[in-house]
Amino acid sequence: MTDDLKYTIHAHHCHHGWDNSLPPAMTVPPGAMVTIETVDASGGQITPGSTVADVAALDFGRANPVTGPIYVDGAKPGDGLKITLLGYQPSGWGWTANIPGFGLLADQFPDPALHIWHYDAERLKPAMFGPGGKVPLRPFAGTIGLAPAEPGPHSIVSPRRVGGNMDIRDLTAGTELFLPVEVPGALFSIGDTHAAQGDGEVCGTAIESPMQVTVKLELIRDMALTGPRFITPGPISRHKDELGFWVTTGVGDDLFQAARMAVAAMIDELSQAHGMSAVEAYMLCSVCADLKISEIVDRSNFVVSLYFPRVVFD
Repeated sequence: MTDDLKYTIHAHHCHHGWDNSLPPAMTVPPGAMVTIETVDASGGQITPGSTVADVAALDFGRANPVTGPIYVDGAKPGDGLKITLLGYQPSGWGWTANIPGFGLLADQFPDPALHIWHYDAERLKPAMFGPGGKVPLRPFAGTIGLAPAEPGPHSIVSPRRVGGNMDIRDLTAGTELFLPVEVPGALFSIGDTHAAQGDGEVCGTAIESPMQVTVKLELIRDMALTGPRFITPGPISRHKDELGFWVTTGVGDDLFQAARMAVAAMIDELSQAHGMSAVEAYMLCSVCADLKISEIVDRSNFVVSLYFPRVVFD
């Protein structure tokens, strides 16, 4: 690719809400390759030297910033924006927190908690957690989206038709993501990068880790998209399925409550088997265990399972 199609956008070009009136930080042609610096989900409020007191003092108005927006020349409503995630350059540190009032089991874990991670940014060896635990890493961006047609501002926290805070752990290097364009220029932004996360991100945070992301932005004319879709470049769980899984389930007539039951059961299992506190087990599930809908058609009860990779404690 020629240098005239390569761009860099720095982390100070960040914003905290979706709004189609925001001026673009950069304009690029279709086919551009852009390297983007992201800020961690705390907006810089949590650092490698932070303590749990910093979690209790978080300003949510600064949370979950995304870098952008990037105006893609020629994009118009009705088109699709193809985002190829070319690569991630991690920072080597991150954090996971239990934030009071946030998460699947917020009512059971009212107190703040924090774990600071340090990992090998080059080789991405599993990151250590407590005595004996090691979490396989697989960097991805939790928030990727375009500006919505509705006048803003809109919350950065909620996912929406044009993407946003989707927290899909398979938006890793090599994945191709397609989003519906609703405004001229598409107005693409990205952030909330993670070194690892389980499906569901049950405590509300993953391994929140600032990093650089390189993407290729292409237009697909008149692409009738009702919401995000993506193509993975290959298998999605080889990094943690080698030794199988411990699995707990929740059964009930409400999927949300069934998910809560499955997670609570795994927290009990991990606490008893590995001597960790309940909140440590909760945070560990958030970064590496996957919630799955195992059964949804045999009403009136549904089955939700939580898969915890045994390789973490191998």
